[in-house]
Amino acid sequence: MKWLNLVIKYRLWLGIGFLGLAIFTHLQTSFWPSFVLYFIAVVLIVGHFLFGPMRLIQSYMEEGDMEGAKKVVDSIWFPGLLIKPVRSVYYTVKGNLAMVAQDFDNAEAMMKKSLSLGGGSLTKQAEGPNKLQLGMLSMQKGDVKQAESYIRQAIRAGLPDNENNAMAYLQLCSIMMNKREFRAAKDYFRKAKSFKPSTPQIVDQIKQIEKYITRMPG
Repeated sequence: MKWLNLVIKYRLWLGIGFLGLAIFTHLQTSFWPSFVLYFIAVVLIVGHFLFGPMRLIQSYMEEGDMEGAKKVVDSIWFPGLLIKPVRSVYYTVKGNLAMVAQDFDNAEAMMKKSLSLGGGSLTKQAEGPNKLQLGMLSMQKGDVKQAESYIRQAIRAGLPDNENNAMAYLQLCSIMMNKREFRAAKDYFRKAKSFKPSTPQIVDQIKQIEKYITRMPG
């Protein structure tokens, strides 16, 4: 719905425009003829600060346009005014953008902020992916124990698709291989394959692990 995206993109300026028109009408006539204009202005301006342009960010993320997503995120001046579930998604997106930029410390801080908000259906949907990202960040830092804890929490919280589930179980498989718990590694590898991921990176990782896992005892 392109018209809706346009309204969201220019919602604040439309609200200011309607507010100006309402004030002009009020001065020229009286309050009641301008009431509808005031109402529209308030809805648009308050909606801008409470809900933000998250729909636009989602579109950019789905298209893989990280630069576009970053511009929209940067246009949010007061994230503290966003309602809690939307603020949680905002910090999740900030964390994902930081991950792409390989700014791992900032990514970790943003993901933890998102998780700290708690509650709400949107926040619950983001919990699993956030914890998986934190697990991946812990792996990057070499903190395997923390990585395993986060990944297990991510699986318990629920992951949104086959790709995320496959990635989570592959990471657990790698951890078990390093701990020489070969039976568990094989179980997690089978679970990862059962999700039939299609992302080239994950498919390649499965092929690489498959070369070694069949030779393991257990």
